[in-house]
Amino acid sequence: MVTKGVTRGGWDKRFSFFDVVLAVVLSLVAVVTLYPVLYIVAVSFSDTAYIVQNKVVLWPRGFNLDAYKQILESPKIPRAYWNTIKYTSTGTFINLLMTAVAAYPLSRPGMVGRKFFMVAIVLTMFLNGGIIPTFLIVQKLNLIDSIWAIVLPNAIWTVELLIMKSFYENMSPALRESAVMDGASEYRVLFHIVIPLSKPALASIGLFFFMGHWNSFFLPMIYFNDVKLYPLQVVLRDMLLFDTNKQAGAIEQALIAPQALKNATIFISMVPVLLIYPFAQKYFAQGIMLGSEKG
Repeated sequence: MVTKGVTRGGWDKRFSFFDVVLAVVLSLVAVVTLYPVLYIVAVSFSDTAYIVQNKVVLWPRGFNLDAYKQILESPKIPRAYWNTIKYTSTGTFINLLMTAVAAYPLSRPGMVGRKFFMVAIVLTMFLNGGIIPTFLIVQKLNLIDSIWAIVLPNAIWTVELLIMKSFYENMSPALRESAVMDGASEYRVLFHIVIPLSKPALASIGLFFFMGHWNSFFLPMIYFNDVKLYPLQVVLRDMLLFDTNKQAGAIEQALIAPQALKNATIFISMVPVLLIYPFAQKYFAQGIMLGSEKG
């Protein structure tokens, strides 16, 4: 079965039955994916009376900003938001720097012990020391209640390291050879030639780093004893799992539905990701599939 579609030049483009089925399936996936987001936004902007009566579906009812006002007036949510920004920016920077530096020697065929190091690195994808040994190491290093407790143990991610290594290997060897012939050191080759040409790959893995740190709640929950150091995700977890007035602590009792407060917090935690993702998406295919130059 074949149907005709409209193009600028006339009825000359043809759609197969598979194209129609694919369009329907993708539309259903889009609806299933977007509905929770739209519902969260609608509830966060709705009046308490409509929320309690379960009359909010896709659009806000009795539009108001009381939930967001209550959140901003609380010292806990803004502080947690700032902590998340600080942990995410620091962790992502260290991830990108360490990954870019570690992947470079692994991409060099002449590196001594290259195969041994590659096997050891790949094994970390399947075997690790576990939570308790890692916690004991962090504790012995006096990193508890410190940003380094959640940043240093995760300085390099194996999959992203392999992506950068593959990207370096796809780059033309003439770039390095010409630089070395001009007297450039390996340090200069890496930081002045290789890394600047690796922006697509760095942008693609940088988004994974950003998402990992932004959504992290388990490690901060383990390594932070001071509630003032909690990131937004830990505070949000407490709000979702326990009674808002008793456990969240920062939001004073008000004539606002707990669902509105929770959904408003969820929405503001999603905003940075929604803003950054469209700009970084275009680098995915470039960063993973392409080198900067084909020789």
